Amino acid sequence: MSTDRSIVLFDLFGVIARHQRPGAQGKMAARCHTPIDAFTTAYWDCRPPYDAGRQSASEYWTAVLRRLSLSAHADTIEELRLTDIDSWSRVDDRMVAYVQSLRDVAEVALLSNIPSDHADAFLSTQPWLHRLDHVAFSGKIRAAKPDPGAFRHCVDTMRASPGDFLFVDDREENVRAARAMGMNGHVFTGRDELTAVIDGWLPTRRSTRNARGL
Repeated sequence: MSTDRSIVLFDLFGVIARHQRPGAQGKMAARCHTPIDAFTTAYWDCRPPYDAGRQSASEYWTAVLRRLSLSAHADTIEELRLTDIDSWSRVDDRMVAYVQSLRDVAEVALLSNIPSDHADAFLSTQPWLHRLDHVAFSGKIRAAKPDPGAFRHCVDTMRASPGDFLFVDDREENVRAARAMGMNGHVFTGRDELTAVIDGWLPTRRSTRNARGL
């Protein structure tokens, strides 16, 4: 069922923001005096509860360091935390401009898997986020894609129906999960292809509304 709204729901990393800065994990591994392969494994294996808001930054980094058989000193944790936040801080300015331009023709929202402290950093440095119709960060809503709860949060908070959404993400499994919820979905590969998809989707939405006399 649709409420006849047009909501483009964006992922952040790999779509609007860039993936982690090259060399960042090597820098953090060097700070820990540990091989990068071992650090990378611990970094990602411990990540899900941090992304989903079930762990604080301190708890996450303590888990990573203990996995590496290292002491979890407060100064080490803070240095790693700040390096990590900086490594995920880059945005694609052309995509930011495009996303903002869509607000002339549709509602625009964001759903990102991102820890709470990373989200705070983005909110403080990226003012365009405050101009979107809704922003949902996994660390804040305590649900990370592809968990259906993450998508349900956007539907419920925006008082919409799943069919009102076009969800855009660079990960196929997240798009599949959105479609399973009843959303429209697009796997992002580039701005030009996305523009064509949205340009085709919005007139379809308008035609449906016109046919219903809305």
